[in-house]
Amino acid sequence: MTFKQSKSCLIFAHRGGNREAKDVAENTRAAFNYALSHAVDGIETDVQLSLDEVPVLWHDGFLDKLGHPGKCIDDFDFAQLEQMDFAGYCSPEAESEGALSFKEFIDTYQGRCGLDIELKSRDGESQQRLESKIRKMLAIIGPSAADGVFISSFNLPALVLIHQYAPDLPLYYLLTGRHTQADIEQFLKDYSFLAGFCLPIDIHNASIAELLRERGRSVGVYTCNSEKDIQKALDLKVDILITDYPQLALRMRDA
Repeated sequence: MTFKQSKSCLIFAHRGGNREAKDVAENTRAAFNYALSHAVDGIETDVQLSLDEVPVLWHDGFLDKLGHPGKCIDDFDFAQLEQMDFAGYCSPEAESEGALSFKEFIDTYQGRCGLDIELKSRDGESQQRLESKIRKMLAIIGPSAADGVFISSFNLPALVLIHQYAPDLPLYYLLTGRHTQADIEQFLKDYSFLAGFCLPIDIHNASIAELLRERGRSVGVYTCNSEKDIQKALDLKVDILITDYPQLALRMRDA
């Protein structure tokens, strides 16, 4: 899978597209399997580090959903996380699932679709743990990652560090609503290694699309959950559309 060669934008299921599925929690096996049952082009997930430094899939800063208010992923070792139910908070009908390790995720889904792996970092995380997380993630992905695998992050220094370790791995900088086109132009000058940018659909426009197209960079947009936002992304010919409603986006793209 090569983004540049795609004839139409690629639809990525955000954390497995769990909002579209009933009684399915995000970043779980059930969510990813649901997404793949609808022939999505890719899935997006989030990676954090357990207390004993095992990369684990989880988005939130805290584990409040799991009944551990104020506690974080890195307050527990992986064996403890495996004993927790990462699916039941969504619905009492959901089949119980322990923590999903990044290794299991890669072993199960790499090569079956594109993978957008968001590196999560939190305030107060030490540089040592950040570097350990990056090294462990890259070791799991492997030296010859399947085409279609890329890492994204809001943490630009982390992307710089990843590039030093794996210069051929595509990296996407996640922008926020405060970023402008002028910021993107500066990033292109200062961080030429970036394969592309992923930005909120609200700030994307024709001018930014033209800029990135001229510079040969890919553009992804998040999180397109309404018909209006999905259509805007399609009209701007984005490379990657990230959504909680992959079936809807696929229908609109292929209409």
